[in-house]
Amino acid sequence: MADALLLPRRFIASSSAAPASSSSASSSAPSRLAPFSPPSSPLRARLAAAHQHPRPRRLARHQLFQVYAADPESSAGEQPKWWEKNAGPNMIDIHSTVEFLDALRDAGERLVIVEFYGTWCGSCRALFPRLCRTALENPDILFLKVNFDENKPMCKRLNVKVLPFFHFYRGADGLLEAFSCSLAKFQKLKDAIAIHNTDRCSIGPPVGVGNVDLLGSASPQEKPAEASPR
Repeated sequence: MADALLLPRRFIASSSAAPASSSSASSSAPSRLAPFSPPSSPLRARLAAAHQHPRPRRLARHQLFQVYAADPESSAGEQPKWWEKNAGPNMIDIHSTVEFLDALRDAGERLVIVEFYGTWCGSCRALFPRLCRTALENPDILFLKVNFDENKPMCKRLNVKVLPFFHFYRGADGLLEAFSCSLAKFQKLKDAIAIHNTDRCSIGPPVGVGNVDLLGSASPQEKPAEASPR
């Protein structure tokens, strides 16, 4: 108390008021260390979300080639091959001689058109869409598809040497016509349909392939089939 009395009055007033002024200054003045928080907006929210998921790493040139080269193979594996497609219930794939004979027997008096084809045959592939369209336009005709490579002994016994090759069968009449036909000569197939797809009644059981022994044990001499020109 004695020391306080010795100090000037102005010094005592200023020293006692200093804490109040400093506290009020710190409370009123904004701090320079406080972070700036701008107003929120949809764009800013999207940008913030994008920063949470960093961009994928860019692939090198050879890696990009590997990725794009693998895609066509994977997509192609999901799609059926051209010879595996069928136009409808009146188009059937034949995988053996027994299936072929059974199909002819069960067809009765129905006209049966047999196409002998090869998966490697460009003419067969070019003609196939037109054949499917013809099958859709003639639901009363039975279309049989015979893969030459799967049924070589049978095809040789039926004298199939050029692909695509066609046989026409009907009931007890057996084999009506046989010829080679490409896309350029497709009218030949349509003319044969107009001739043979008429109402008729045969007497007797279906004869199938006639006198040809398709189930014999002796295998004929095999020669590669040829593709007819388109």
